[in-house]
Parts: sequence; structure tokens; C-alpha cells
Amino acid sequence: MFASVAKWYREWEEEQLAVLKEPALAERAAPGYRRFVAERLAALSPLERQELHDFSARYRGNRLYLALLKLCAVFSVAGLLLRFAFLPQMNWGLALVLANLVGFCMTLALTAVWLHYRKIARAKFKAFIFLLGLDVGGALIGLVFVLLQGHQSLDAIVEKLPRILAIGFVFSTLLYALPLIAIAAWRNRRHELLAAQLLADAERERLARELSESQLRLLRAQIEPHFLFNTLGAVQQLAEQGAPKAAELTANLIDFLRASLGDMRTGQASLQSEFRLVDSYLRVMQARLGHRLRFNLTLPEALAGVQIPSMLVLTLAENAIKHGIEPSLRGGTVWVGAEDTGSGIRIRVRDSGVGMSATPGHGLGLENIRHRLRLAYGESAGLALYDADPGFEAELAIPPQGVQSGAMQ
Repeated sequence: MFASVAKWYREWEEEQLAVLKEPALAERAAPGYRRFVAERLAALSPLERQELHDFSARYRGNRLYLALLKLCAVFSVAGLLLRFAFLPQMNWGLALVLANLVGFCMTLALTAVWLHYRKIARAKFKAFIFLLGLDVGGALIGLVFVLLQGHQSLDAIVEKLPRILAIGFVFSTLLYALPLIAIAAWRNRRHELLAAQLLADAERERLARELSESQLRLLRAQIEPHFLFNTLGAVQQLAEQGAPKAAELTANLIDFLRASLGDMRTGQASLQSEFRLVDSYLRVMQARLGHRLRFNLTLPEALAGVQIPSMLVLTLAENAIKHGIEPSLRGGTVWVGAEDTGSGIRIRVRDSGVGMSATPGHGLGLENIRHRLRLAYGESAGLALYDADPGFEAELAIPPQGVQSGAMQ
């Protein structure tokens, strides 16, 4: 019998914890009281559900039984001390029963107020009526206690009933009702402040995301005029000389522009698409720089479909050309590679150009990369810059959860 009751309670407990995590699961609860309780839990605010879930998850199973035993021991000791100090004529067993009854009633009330403060704040009149009922109930408990002691007649007790009710009202209000109301008000105020803070944080997050997207659109659209003009000038020069490389350069430029315009329509791109865009860009730059630019791209097949914020790798490749290869008289090599480290994805862009010391600060492109990484992955992703000796290296770190969330193509 006890095993079946314990199993039923565990199942109900698991159901309630699941509803607190996913309110939509309330519809799947069994009809009757379980559905009623599940719907009430689902109607709580997100903060209330989280607090109630944390409390329920902490005090469940044996932990709950152990906590109840500890409270019982504390209340029993308090009842015995009060009996010994103030009511020596009281029966020991009655002292224990009353101490535990009062103690657990106060604990239950405090727990209810602590977890359901919003309900009390929304229904002040009902809370007031409930407190009046508590006062009357406290006076009646006192009356029963006097009867059990048997020191006064029933007529004497009835005669003193108004006084007993008044004393019970005062003591219940001062020692019980007012502290609970103060706790509920404090908890409700704290809830409102926290909710307002979360709302403000969400609004800042939205504005930051919109700003990042605007910067991204600007970055995508900002194909530097000198890049286009220089490339078109190279095409014109090759065409005038009748060189066959003019057609190849034009094809690479068309591929780059087509890929760039295609990526403008989405905030995510596969690594395969990113590397294809970087390859087209580097081929165009190679036609301009000639033997001064060499490059190597390495992308494992298993990582081809991993999704990342678009144009991150291209921005690093542009920085490598602009700040590393072009300022160098002898030019250099650009290496672009990706690898699965087991704890995430590492994307490295390295050049053998002039190095970090000659790189003039961190421009809009690098700050945009850092900001977009924070929005996409939080603080677990990042951009690191190193002096490669010779040259310069930039490393993108994508966390495992970011890799898993990216759709594999």
C-alpha cells in the first residue's frame, strides 16, 4: 500500500516539475485534480515557475522527508522548553502535539507566501478574509486547549470568549499575519523589479541585435570602392593586352559578387559557402597581386555543413590581405583552415605578411565579429589575435553548443 502511494506521488511530482519547465505539458495531464493543478502551475509567471521548480527539485523524495523530520525535532524541542518554562501543568504529549501543529502550520503558511506571493498581491481582499479566518481559528484552538486542560468551567470559558478572540486577533495579527504580509509584499516587489530588469535586458538584447544586423548589412554592402575599381582596372588592362587571364579574373569577380549578394539574405552560412566566398575573393586578389599572394584553404568534409554567422571568415581574409599582404613588399601566403578540436570548432586565418605590430588597431570589421559572436553564442565564443612571427593570425572559437545548433547540410 505504502509503495503504491509513494509511486503515485513520485509520478505526480515528476509531472509537476515537467509542467513547471514546459507549461504546454499541462494539457497532457490526466483529467481531474491533476489537470487542475497542472493548469494552475502553467498559469504562473516564468519567474514564479522557475522559483517553484527550483524549490520542488531541491526538496523532493528523501530530502523532503529528512527536512520534515528536522522540523519536527526543532518544534518538539521548542514545545518541551515552553512547557517546562511557562506551562508546567501541561501534559508532555499535549505540548508536543500543539508545538508541532503550530510549527508546521506556520511553516506551511510561510512556504505558501514565499512561493505564491503574486497571488496574494493580486487578491488582497481574499487574503484579508483568510487572515480573519486564521485569527478566529487561533482563538478556537486556544479555547480547545483550555477545555483540554480542564481548569475552568464551560460557562467561564464562554464568558471570556470575546476576550480570548480579541487576544487571539491581536497576537495573530502582530506575530503571524503582519510578518507574512510583509514577506509577501517584499517578495512581490522583488519580483516586479526583477521582471522589469529582465524586460529591460531583453529590450537591450533586441536593440543590440538590430544594431549588429544593421552593421552586418553595412559590412556586406561595403565592398570597398578601391577593391572594385582596382579589380575592374586590372580587367581592363588585361583585356587591352589581349591576355586570357581577363576572362578568369572576371569569372572570379562575378563568383565573389554573386556569393556576397546571396549571403546578404541570411545571417547564417555553412562553412562550405564561407570558404567558397573566401576562395573567390582570394583569386580576385591574386590576379591583382600576382606572385605576391599565395593562399591555401583547408576545410574537412565533416565540417562543410556547419552553420556560422555569415561573412566572418571573409572579414578576416580581407584583414589579412589589407593589413598583412598588401603592405609587404615581398607579399606572402594566406592560410585559412577549420578543425574540430573536440571542444568546438576552430577557424584560423593566418598570413605571413607584416605582422601585428604593423596592423593599425582593430577596425569595425573585427569589432563586428566579436559583437556577432557574443549575440550568437554568448561569452563561450570569441576571436583571438596572435603575432604569428612572421605574420598575423586570427582565430575564431565556436563552442560545441554552437556547432550542434548549426544545421548540417
